[in-house]
Amino acid sequence: MTKRIFPFFIFISLCIFSTDLVAQCDTIATVCSKNFSKEYLSDGQEYRALLIEEQTAEFHLTLYGGSIYRFGACSGLTDGNLIFNVLDEERNPIFSNADHKLSPYWDFEVNSTLDVIVEANLNLEKTSSGCAVLLVGFKP
Repeated sequence: MTKRIFPFFIFISLCIFSTDLVAQCDTIATVCSKNFSKEYLSDGQEYRALLIEEQTAEFHLTLYGGSIYRFGACSGLTDGNLIFNVLDEERNPIFSNADHKLSPYWDFEVNSTLDVIVEANLNLEKTSSGCAVLLVGFKP
């Protein structure tokens, strides 16, 4: 009897834990969306990752030439919890919010189509775990 109850208990615990994580990420995405005015349209994606301590989330995006993009990156309910870096395909740095007082968003004007990598890390001075959310919008 004990052998049957234990796996069931683990399954139920994982279901409850994953539901809490989804709810946490939903709340952070809502907070992060406040960095977007109506002039920006969403790219239709929400990039999310659960980070613990020094882990890095990596998101791959294609930015189309002739557009202005806004990246919003958040973790937690206050600004400054997430460090995000934008790199080109060869991992050369294009932008880091660490150079701009950990701003939760930044605008990019793209002249020609560009594949980028966005890396996200927690600001360990503020938090040791959390859901990293990246939102991307563009001006039509």
